[in-house]
Amino acid sequence: MPRFAANLGFLFTEHDFLERFGAARRAGFAAVEFASPYDHPAQRVAERLEEHGLACALFNLPMGDRAKGDFGLACRPERIAEFRSGVARAIEYALALRCPRMNCVAGKQLPGEDAAVLRATLIDNITYAATELARAELELVVEPINSIDAPGFFLTRCSEGAALIAEVNAPNLALQCDLYHVAMMRDDPAATLDSLKSVIRHVQFADAPGRNEPGCGRLDFAALFAQLDRLGYAGWTSAEYRPSKRTEDTLVWMK
Repeated sequence: MPRFAANLGFLFTEHDFLERFGAARRAGFAAVEFASPYDHPAQRVAERLEEHGLACALFNLPMGDRAKGDFGLACRPERIAEFRSGVARAIEYALALRCPRMNCVAGKQLPGEDAAVLRATLIDNITYAATELARAELELVVEPINSIDAPGFFLTRCSEGAALIAEVNAPNLALQCDLYHVAMMRDDPAATLDSLKSVIRHVQFADAPGRNEPGCGRLDFAALFAQLDRLGYAGWTSAEYRPSKRTEDTLVWMK
């Protein structure tokens, strides 16, 4: 079976954030991830990881202000300085949390904007982030996100992410493959894992549609988990779903 991690932005939300670490460990997880640790001092988060014997698998570079509609900054030409300042902040947290990997969320294209300008900005910012993370011996992944849940999101398919990675050509740059987003774009998760196995360094999952736990939608997770084993995937496979009931009662798939 894959090595499973828990996304603490989605799972165990019955608890305050800093209490979710213990809940994840009691449920049998050896690692956790989260979109943003920045609301808490890095040392506090590091203490929770150490207290419960958990690895930190991944967190995101700062994504802007969600309350104002931001969903990533990397493609936004007017936010370059903010993005690059966020890279420095993320590296500080990564070193404190002993987290080897950051995720870059591209951002949105607004109506009427030139996609070529946004893509050039994205390439430049990812190149910058990969270079800075390499100096700290850290890895960067990019995550395509489906356009149904996130209308206007700039990077929607894993094939697009792989093309971007090839263009940047940084040794520490790879793909985050979220099987839920793949399915919502009506791409085949199994075929995606096969075709892009050489660039995938992190996997997330939720059933589709609905983004609930495995067994609520149409994806065959027993087959997908077996495929990850067969492909020799050695990274973390993170549960990033919305539990339909108390988180602990949705973990049958772990068995």
